[in-house]
Amino acid sequence: MRLPDMNHKKIQRIMRKYELIAKVRKRNPYRQIMIKNLEHRKFPNILQREFNQTTPYKVLCTDITYLPFKDRFAYLSVVKDIASGEAVSWNISMRPDMELVMKTMRKVNKKTIQNTIIHSDQGFHYTNPTYIKMVQKMGMIQSMSRKGNCIDNAPIESFFGHLKDELDYRSCKNFKDLHLKINNYMVYYNQHRKQWSRNKMTPIEYKKYLLEGGG
Repeated sequence: MRLPDMNHKKIQRIMRKYELIAKVRKRNPYRQIMIKNLEHRKFPNILQREFNQTTPYKVLCTDITYLPFKDRFAYLSVVKDIASGEAVSWNISMRPDMELVMKTMRKVNKKTIQNTIIHSDQGFHYTNPTYIKMVQKMGMIQSMSRKGNCIDNAPIESFFGHLKDELDYRSCKNFKDLHLKINNYMVYYNQHRKQWSRNKMTPIEYKKYLLEGGG
């Protein structure tokens, strides 16, 4: 026998009258964790600490660091070429959100990358589907440090160390001043700061040297 059609309000009245309670299936937290893990992917460590690179733009590394100033924090995202030491792209923001990393990637010169490896840690930004799709669209290959092994990404850690030792960022009174200081430092680092490990050349000079067959 087919039951008569009833709208949801009539069903609610009948349930209240007879004190009926419907069991509602609760969301499975483990299923949600599984879905999240599928969305946020990790990649193998392709680089394997092979930091002695001689071909510019063959391997890039990237990370984020924080810069305290005037009781606040700013966040700096950098992409560095391991061979030349050049900071090829950077972005600074007051928020460590996905746009910080995405904007850094948009600044990478698309003409210089072809099957380039980009190495990072396993942080939230770099396992995010949005970042993964951008890297794939750019034709790059993701590589990731092992969890808890900052030495796996030593070139970018070293860069941040030099920046924090050499730049008086804590004295900045506002974000605008900090932004200017960071940009000026990047120009100094790439074009004027000579490095003993790179034949006493600046990153830009050493890049040209490598591209011309040196190394």
